[in-house]
Amino acid sequence: MQKRIALFPGSFDPFTKGHYDIVNRGLNLFDEIIIAIGYNSKKHNRYFDIDFMVEKLNETFKDEPRVSVIVYNKLTSNLAKELGAGFLLRGLRNTTDFEYENSIATVNKHLNANLDSVFLITTSQYAAISSTIIREVHKFKGDVNEFLPYDL
Repeated sequence: MQKRIALFPGSFDPFTKGHYDIVNRGLNLFDEIIIAIGYNSKKHNRYFDIDFMVEKLNETFKDEPRVSVIVYNKLTSNLAKELGAGFLLRGLRNTTDFEYENSIATVNKHLNANLDSVFLITTSQYAAISSTIIREVHKFKGDVNEFLPYDL
């Protein structure tokens, strides 16, 4: 039986408890999850340094050998093919997320016919958490640690 590898791509600027929940629930579905921190061409400057985020994620998942963290700068569909990932794992907070993710899933499937997108609905307690809101709160010196699976 072929190993079920899922790629969980995103800018993760920062990686939130909502993201953490998606990974943990995804482990019930997949043999391995690769968290892929990408450079989004629309987001020219990261708020949190990418090496810092990789370090925090490696610490967060140090006891889970089925989770790994990488950085990439290429088409997600090509990365999945290179890594042997047959699935993209994505979280949906609302209908706006669905519209956006559905469009991306359609293009990814066109680019890589062996790649299926799997959507998990965000657990209600994390639905209001977004990386954008966390960055804004942090920028103005607010405490964001309750929204993150690690301490800043």
